[in-house]
Amino acid sequence: MSGVDVKLVLRSTRVVTPEGTRAAAVLVAGGEIEAVLPYDSEVPGGARVEDFGDDVLLPGLVDTHVHVNDPGRTEWEGFWTATRAAAAGGITTLLDMPLNSLPPTTTVEHLRVKQRVAAPKAHIDTGFWGGAIPSNTKDLRPLYEAGVFGFKCFLSPSGVEEFPELDQEQLARSMAEIAGLGGLLIVHAEDPHHLADAPQRSGEKYADFLASRPRDAENAAIEGLIAHAKRLNARVHVLHLSSSDALPLIAAAKREGVRVTVESCPHFLTLTAEEVPDGATEFKCCPPIREAANQDALWAGLADGTIDCVVSDHSPCTTDLKTPDFASAWGGISSLQLGLPAIWTEARRRGHTLDDVVRWMSAAPAGLAGLTRKGAIEAGRDADFAVLAPDETFTVDPAGLFHRNQVTAYAGKTLYGVVRSTWLRGTRIAADGVLAEPTGRLLERNQ
Repeated sequence: MSGVDVKLVLRSTRVVTPEGTRAAAVLVAGGEIEAVLPYDSEVPGGARVEDFGDDVLLPGLVDTHVHVNDPGRTEWEGFWTATRAAAAGGITTLLDMPLNSLPPTTTVEHLRVKQRVAAPKAHIDTGFWGGAIPSNTKDLRPLYEAGVFGFKCFLSPSGVEEFPELDQEQLARSMAEIAGLGGLLIVHAEDPHHLADAPQRSGEKYADFLASRPRDAENAAIEGLIAHAKRLNARVHVLHLSSSDALPLIAAAKREGVRVTVESCPHFLTLTAEEVPDGATEFKCCPPIREAANQDALWAGLADGTIDCVVSDHSPCTTDLKTPDFASAWGGISSLQLGLPAIWTEARRRGHTLDDVVRWMSAAPAGLAGLTRKGAIEAGRDADFAVLAPDETFTVDPAGLFHRNQVTAYAGKTLYGVVRSTWLRGTRIAADGVLAEPTGRLLERNQ
C-alpha cells in the first residue's frame, strides 16, 4: 500500500463483493475503493476504522428510472427531496427520466436547464436520460454528445402532452439514429391499439383499471420492439415489465443475440392486484400491478436472468392528483426510499440472497447505463456503500419518507432491511435518517 494515503477502512463480517459475501476490510482513498482485504488485515497508519459488525456492507444502489419532475413540476418532487429519499434508502446514483419536468429533456438547451437546477440540490450522484419524441430526431446526436445516458420513448400516450409517443415509423427512425450513435433506447412498451380496444371505465374499482391495461398491450409492443431491434441491430431496453407473458419472447430474443435488456420494479414484484383496495389509487401505475400468479412468473424471470435489473420507476405527484377514480388519477408509484427493503423482504421469502439483490439493484443498472465506477465493491470503483441491517424490520410510515409528497402504496407494510447509513465516495451522507448537506455530482455518459 505504499504511496497510497488510505484515510478510511470499512469493516464488516458480511461484505457483498462480485465474488460473493465475505468478511472483509474495504480500504478507501481519494473517494474510491483502494482494496478489498481480509477482515483482520492490518490497518494502514492514520486510517479511521468504521466497523459495522454483522450489518451488511453493500455497494450503493443504482436507480436508473426516477422521475424527479424538476423544474416545472417541482411541487410533485424535486432534486432536493428525491435525492434525500434515495440516500436514505441506500441509493447513491440515480438517472432522471426526461419527462414530467418542464422542460422535458429533449434538447441540449433543456438538458442544461435541468443540470443547472440539479447541481446545488443533489445529495447523490445524478445523471440524465434524453427523450425521443416525434419532433426531435435532429436533437438526438447533440444530446448524446452532451452526455445523456441514452433515450427514452413511449409507444402509447405518456400522460403529459409535451412528451408525445412515437408511432412505429417514428420508432424505427429514432431507433436507427440512436443505433448509429452506439446508444441505448429505453422504451415504455404498451401498444396504443390494444389499449384503445380494451374496456375503459371510470370509477374506483381496481379490476376495471386492470382490464383497461391488458397484458396484450405490453406483449404486442415488446414483440414489435424486438423486431425493430433485430432488423437494425439496435440496443433496446424494456422499461418496467409488468406482463410475465412477454418473458418467453424476451428470452428467445436474447438467445438469438438481439440486444435487448429488461427491468422490472419493486411494485410489480412485491404488490399484487388482489390486495389493491378499490379507490386506493396510490397503487395506480402504467403498466399496472397484476395478479399474484403473474408476480410469481416475474420472479422466475429474475431468477433465470431474463429480467436484468430492478429499479424504482419512482413517479410521484401531489396528493390531490391521487383521486379515488382510477381512470383520472395520476399513475405512478412513490417508492424511491423503500425499494431495497421491499425487494429484500420478498427476495428472502423466496430464497434469494443479498448477492442477488445487489446484482439486480446495483451491478446490473450500473452496467445498463455504462457506469463503470459504480455497482460493485472492488478496487477502482467509487467508494459508494449502503449499510443494511437485513434481519431488522420496520413498518412504513409515510410521514417518515423524504420524498416531497408522503403518498405511498407501501404505507403500513412491515419490511425487512433497515438502511443504517449510506456513503458517497467515502463520505457518510445519511445515517439513521439524518442527511448531510448535498455533495452529489452530475454525471455524464462520456465522462
